[in-house]
Amino acid sequence: MSFICFSGVTSVQAQYGFGNMVELTGVVMSSDSLRYLPYVSVEVLGENRGVVSSEKGVFSVIVRKGSKVKFSNLGYKTVEVSIPEDLDILRYSVIQLMAQDTFYLPTTIIRPALSKEEFERAFVNWNIPMDQLEKARRNTESNTIRAMALILPKDGNENAGYYQQLELQRRYWAGGQPPMNIFSPFAWSDFFKAWKRGDYRRKK
Repeated sequence: MSFICFSGVTSVQAQYGFGNMVELTGVVMSSDSLRYLPYVSVEVLGENRGVVSSEKGVFSVIVRKGSKVKFSNLGYKTVEVSIPEDLDILRYSVIQLMAQDTFYLPTTIIRPALSKEEFERAFVNWNIPMDQLEKARRNTESNTIRAMALILPKDGNENAGYYQQLELQRRYWAGGQPPMNIFSPFAWSDFFKAWKRGDYRRKK
């Protein structure tokens, strides 16, 4: 009976390619202190899948015989392990050691804090470069926009909108007498504002 069950498992493995699979289990530890490394990324290269080790560094993943597995963790050097192709077992266990990686940070110079007088003098004489944000702020000021509106010609959308507004007024008062803006307080208000801005000055 056991022989029949074993033959059935063997045939299923051969049919679906499970015979080339092996369960890779193990634990990840640091090479200097032999302590467990939690949350290590265990990636099967070329297959876009993997697992993460537990808090005790234990992991388990199904891999193909002959494939490569990459172990990576922040602060440790990446390690790649090749699974033997001639395995005749269904489970392959390893104890993977990882060495710490050295980080070289840029040099930092620590200086004493400035006095109140030195800070005020440095703040006043500080030359702040004009970055993109400062340029955008100056270009979007109300005075700058008003000056550009007076100098720059209207684009196609503005001309089309102005023509449509005139055409709408002409059709609205078709057959009747349109009101004269000389008696409109809003028209006089706009006139005084334009006069103060200098819209009616003679342009050289």
